[in-house]
Amino acid sequence: MIILYITEMIGIIAFAVSGAITGIKNKFDLFGVLILGSATALGGGLIRDVLLGYFPPRMFQNYWYLSVASIVSTIVFLFFIFSNKKSKTQKYVKNPLVSKITQQVFTISDALGLAAFTVIGCGYAIESGFDDNAFFVIFLGTLTGVGGGVLRDLLSVNVPIIFTKQIYATASIAGGIIYYFVYNLNNHTASIIAGGVIILIIRYLAAYFNWNLPKA
Repeated sequence: MIILYITEMIGIIAFAVSGAITGIKNKFDLFGVLILGSATALGGGLIRDVLLGYFPPRMFQNYWYLSVASIVSTIVFLFFIFSNKKSKTQKYVKNPLVSKITQQVFTISDALGLAAFTVIGCGYAIESGFDDNAFFVIFLGTLTGVGGGVLRDLLSVNVPIIFTKQIYATASIAGGIIYYFVYNLNNHTASIIAGGVIILIIRYLAAYFNWNLPKA
């Protein structure tokens, strides 16, 4: 379906941005930023396709996926290069507002990627004939949603945030449940919108108010 393809491209762009920003924060070079941005953008989809039995996975059949992820990662890298050179030329003191804006961009892009890939995973599970298996639809949606972020954190030598702080996988699960419920009302487009919006709201509020699940 065209709506799944469009949503997937939105997710790829969003996760490529979050992956590239993480690479830049960790002082990766251009190649490292490209790898991290692409891995974040394509990791969840790769896991999804393997579980659904697509061989080779879609990212190896449609070069637009890797091309878009690489282009977006490069643009983010060049933007930071240009900004840093401008700051040095004009002798700016490091502005904490810039770091805050960067964190906001990361949070928004990460939430958007999580939302897009969760509903995409649910959608492809249903499209593959598993519409009567609620557990698998929600499980695959969640795994698709969090897969890229987990891979990003592991490659940047960080403990994945789904295990340590803020509500992340829980937001994905909630969105998957809403998606499946609305889908069973026979409205596929509405299920994508409803599930995605729920994830965006929960994820952004969790980041803004620093909501966390209990720890021992």
